[in-house]
Amino acid sequence: MKRIPVARDYQQTLKTISARIEQSRHETLRTVNRTLVDLYWFIGRIVTERQERSGWGDAVVERLARDLRARFPDMRGLSVQNVWRMRQFHLAYRDDQNLSALLREVSWTNHLLILGHAESGTEREFYLRMNIREGWSSRQLERQLHSGLYERFALAAPTGKTGKVLAALPEAKTSLDAHFKDEYALEFLGLSEAHSERELRKAILANLRDFFLEFGRHFAFIGEEYPIVIGGEEYHVDLLFYHRLLQCLVAVDLKAGKFLPEYVGKMQFYLAALDEKVKLEHERPSAGLILCKSKNQEVVRLALARSLAPTRVAAYRTQLPDERLIKQRLRALPLPSGL
Repeated sequence: MKRIPVARDYQQTLKTISARIEQSRHETLRTVNRTLVDLYWFIGRIVTERQERSGWGDAVVERLARDLRARFPDMRGLSVQNVWRMRQFHLAYRDDQNLSALLREVSWTNHLLILGHAESGTEREFYLRMNIREGWSSRQLERQLHSGLYERFALAAPTGKTGKVLAALPEAKTSLDAHFKDEYALEFLGLSEAHSERELRKAILANLRDFFLEFGRHFAFIGEEYPIVIGGEEYHVDLLFYHRLLQCLVAVDLKAGKFLPEYVGKMQFYLAALDEKVKLEHERPSAGLILCKSKNQEVVRLALARSLAPTRVAAYRTQLPDERLIKQRLRALPLPSGL
């Protein structure tokens, strides 16, 4: 077989066309989803209006669903159960027109998960925005729902100000607080209650995909025990990441016990060294995360009070938190003044 000579720019051309095909496929899927969500919203609105204005009973709605299935046998999603879900979908969001653009960016399956789990409009909006920002699959969203992500964010906000949970989401792209949690659920690591920092680090490295799901998709892994030579001695950062949105290095210091104030001084030292020896000129100052098994909020507050470099302290769990307990803790918070 005669060998065909490859043009000098062939590989780059192939790469360019392939990228455009992938983009086109993605845009097609998004268009299909938007059309489907628009259709389901329309059906849900019509059913709601007929029930409210014309007195349609359940039997009439169920007959409508069966007749639609008979007319469009090749179309999935017209079951009686799904038509009732369309009505629920419309009822949940009809009083908040500001969310209409968001609704079209989330898959129908994920809408059903959110509707079946969220207890308030604020919680639904939180998961809508996080879903769009992080690009969660249905499996990933389901895990975040059952890990009580909304409640964990809300409990970390100032007392009684759960609205701050929404304020820190997609728009605050360069805010450190928008990308770091107060607590992380790391049940996927499979660690026992008693474990070492080395075991914690190795488990994270063995489960990076799930780790990024919990930490956020904009983190990129650089290295473990990342070496920095200072004054002729070699120091090591437990885990070093790069955050694409914040455009900075992120040093993670792992502690298998409770938080101690002296950890902040060590992190400040690492961040200063990273900024001087590793950070590129166009990047923002390095940020630090001290990840501990437990922490006292007052101790953390005082330890960080005079901290100059951007540093956060978070706790981690080796088991998923009890969703009922964190919902109870959230309900126990005092309401904001004026409500």
